[in-house]
Amino acid sequence: MPDDTTLLTIGELARLTGLTVKTIRYWSDEGLVPPADRTPAGYRLYGPDALLRLGLVRTLRDLDVDLATVHRVLASELTLAEVAEAHAAALGTRIRAMQSHRAVLRMVARRGTTTPEEIELMHKLARLSDTERRTLINDFIDDTFRGLDPGPDFLPMLRGAMPELPAEPSRQQIEAWVELAELVQDQGFRAGLRRAAAAQARSAAEVGTPPGDASRAVAALLTDRVAAAVASGITPGSPDARPVLDELVGAYAELIGRTDGPEFRRWLLTCLEASTDARYERYWQLLGTINDWPTADASPTGTAEAAAWLIQALRAG
Repeated sequence: MPDDTTLLTIGELARLTGLTVKTIRYWSDEGLVPPADRTPAGYRLYGPDALLRLGLVRTLRDLDVDLATVHRVLASELTLAEVAEAHAAALGTRIRAMQSHRAVLRMVARRGTTTPEEIELMHKLARLSDTERRTLINDFIDDTFRGLDPGPDFLPMLRGAMPELPAEPSRQQIEAWVELAELVQDQGFRAGLRRAAAAQARSAAEVGTPPGDASRAVAALLTDRVAAAVASGITPGSPDARPVLDELVGAYAELIGRTDGPEFRRWLLTCLEASTDARYERYWQLLGTINDWPTADASPTGTAEAAAWLIQALRAG
């Protein structure tokens, strides 16, 4: 190690630091590591402090700190702590952007036939801000349910469940957001939900709106009974499905003050067919992934599959 009086040539600095002569010369030309003296022939000579300055410059450049900021650090205009904090924040932004890009690329790889336009759309969706995400969902709600009265609680429930990506979302959360954003822009999905809301409004006009607790109890009965039937291998059109069907239809009839019978079953089938869309359940599943909800909070879950089973049983029965 050179002592305090030793002057070093640029070649000696390169050997001691592992940097190339070209790099040291460039940093020296930029004023980051100025020479202490020159030989009679004009070659640069550096003092021992050049080793420390080169080490600091190399570290900062490895962290992508720009040369202007390196100058300010060496001139003591900025502390290393200030630079580290600023670049840690910038690095976090870059990491989140790279995570988004990786998630999009994995989605493209899985889909296989994605067009360049679709890839660009997925990138755009993955980069949306919190405000832009909320605007997209509110636009979907406004357009889908404009002019309809789905009940006093439905729209506030939708608006209260906004996608909230964390500062450092996982790949699954990014993928769920992109899928959700694509879903709410699907005109077929919007039309299906609008038909379902209209059907429920007609049903409410015909038979009234049951109490929320009673409706939730019937929905829970539906999912529980169908889940048990499916687990037992009972198909909707089989004889073993009859007791399950009778119990569920009876519960619906009691809920709205009607009597079970052929006419009621035809009415119930019509209502269920008009108001059931499995993609609505997917909407809530994706929200649950994005917001990292516990499974119990990501409701409604399982209702679409259960309603589909009941529809098939009513058709067969």
